[in-house]
Amino acid sequence: MAVIFISALCFLFFKEVLPKRIFLEPTISLKNVAVDSLLLETIALEEEIYTDEKTSDTFYRKKIVFEQIDGIIYPPEEYGQYKGFQYLIPFFEKLYQLETKQEGDIRIAYFGDSMTDGDLIVQDFRKAMQTQFGGEGVGFVSITSESASSRSSISHQYSGNWKIQSYLNVKRPIKPFGVNGHVFFANDTLSDTWVRYKAGFGMHTSQLNNPTLFYGNSSNKTGEMLIKIGKDTLIKKLNTEKQLNALAISTTNLKSFKAVFKQADSIPIYGFNFDDGKGVHVDNFSNRGNSGLPISTFNTNLMKQFQERLDYDLIILHYGTNVLNYGTYNYNWYEKGMTRVVNHIKECFPGVTILVISTADKATKYELEMKTDSAVVPLTLAQRKYAVQSKAGYFNLYEAMGGEGSMAKWAEEVPPMANKDYTHFNYKGAQKVAGLLYDQIQTGYAQYKLMRKNKKVLPTKPTVDSVSSKNNTVNAQ
Repeated sequence: MAVIFISALCFLFFKEVLPKRIFLEPTISLKNVAVDSLLLETIALEEEIYTDEKTSDTFYRKKIVFEQIDGIIYPPEEYGQYKGFQYLIPFFEKLYQLETKQEGDIRIAYFGDSMTDGDLIVQDFRKAMQTQFGGEGVGFVSITSESASSRSSISHQYSGNWKIQSYLNVKRPIKPFGVNGHVFFANDTLSDTWVRYKAGFGMHTSQLNNPTLFYGNSSNKTGEMLIKIGKDTLIKKLNTEKQLNALAISTTNLKSFKAVFKQADSIPIYGFNFDDGKGVHVDNFSNRGNSGLPISTFNTNLMKQFQERLDYDLIILHYGTNVLNYGTYNYNWYEKGMTRVVNHIKECFPGVTILVISTADKATKYELEMKTDSAVVPLTLAQRKYAVQSKAGYFNLYEAMGGEGSMAKWAEEVPPMANKDYTHFNYKGAQKVAGLLYDQIQTGYAQYKLMRKNKKVLPTKPTVDSVSSKNNTVNAQ
């Protein structure tokens, strides 16, 4: 008893003098997680480049006033409640044409980190959009994926001898990265290099719609692909003349197929696309460990080729999990880096609109209690700032979840909506997040339809978009 009594006294004494944050929160396994080398380099340069910069809070106290687009102006927004629907007008117009006239189709690229691993969040967002506006198919799928075994929207298997280069840890790839941030090579000439897809069981993903291979250029003129559909085998020659090539696998929808690559060494392979060419299609480009910064390494010319083929209308950037907890609460460096990323995206995908999703809440143990991590709010402020400065829409996921302490509640309620790492959502939570995102887009779209009905084209002003308050006006850029 004396030992226990002395131990208790020691604990109470040292508890007061030790740092509050001594207990690490549970973390997910790092197996198969690529390290975002560009993030690590940027953080290493942080002190040298950014420590002298002071963030003025005057920017955050301004009201955002928009300029008209096609005669439509959303009401001014308080900075703290910024959503940026004004910058989604081209996307909303495409939705309107699709809904009212059944004209055109819409494609969304959803870039994310482990939050969207296994098609979480994205599959439910895709389902909601396709249910309302039409569209069949799971979209673009990579050749290999660390989350293939956990994905239900498509069954995905592949051989283990693919050579893979990722924008997370390779600066100078053999060939440019594809739109998914990867490039794959079937360089094993001794064993078959293959990939197999089987349709999922979702409402709009029960078939492999118009399966099409995307691959790059090469001096290799002998490569071919064997397509095995049931007992039948088709041989497709890989024509590598163009910077980006597309090869249709079948003229009809399939339930499954296996693609075997022969003599295809040095040919960059990017992935397969599955869509019916109508309605809405949403591609999930998730990478564990990604900060979003590697997108800046996209080859502009190749991305323009992808844009000509796939024609993205909206690009969603959902990052933050891997940016938290690097020993600083000053995220100026990240705000500046992601502003450059958005500008690069606009160069790579001309005409596209951008929607930034903030980091979710994350709980960390402070004094034996799970509370919102101290880095969460500073990061959301930086994400909102780069959204405003780069003229992008913004969805504050942290606030939509409930703000302070919400991740702890999501993880501990019954049934839970988040895992016990207090960072990642489970299937139930991912559905909830997808619904929150869908609802915000629908809110902006409903406003757009009302304003479109009553719009009056105003005289064009020679000024740029601005942020104003009372008697002052400052540039939003």
